[in-house]
Amino acid sequence: MKPETEGKLKYGAWGLVCGAVIVMIIGFAWGGWTTSGTTIRMTEEAVLASQAAICVAQFMKDPNHEEKLKQLEQLDNSWKRAQFIEKGGWDKMPGQEKADSAVCQACADGLEHLIKK
Repeated sequence: MKPETEGKLKYGAWGLVCGAVIVMIIGFAWGGWTTSGTTIRMTEEAVLASQAAICVAQFMKDPNHEEKLKQLEQLDNSWKRAQFIEKGGWDKMPGQEKADSAVCQACADGLEHLIKK
């Protein structure tokens, strides 16, 4: 192989490697690319947020929601509030037998914002 061909291949390979690294840096930093782990976490957070919103809506549809909201306000910590939500069954999504405890907590947090208003 000629020395100039060998040099072209060497610098061409380095250019390809450096270009790929630069493209990956730009893609992950500004292009919106994510890893599968990040995507899974973002999906789980979105599902939790939507289920918490449904839980709050189900709570507010209760005929005695104002009285229940006052009872919820009297509970002194978030763990007891989450238990209150679970006992009321508002955290269950249609077709579910038991909800995730994170839904109860997120629902209680959402209702806490209503209490403060």
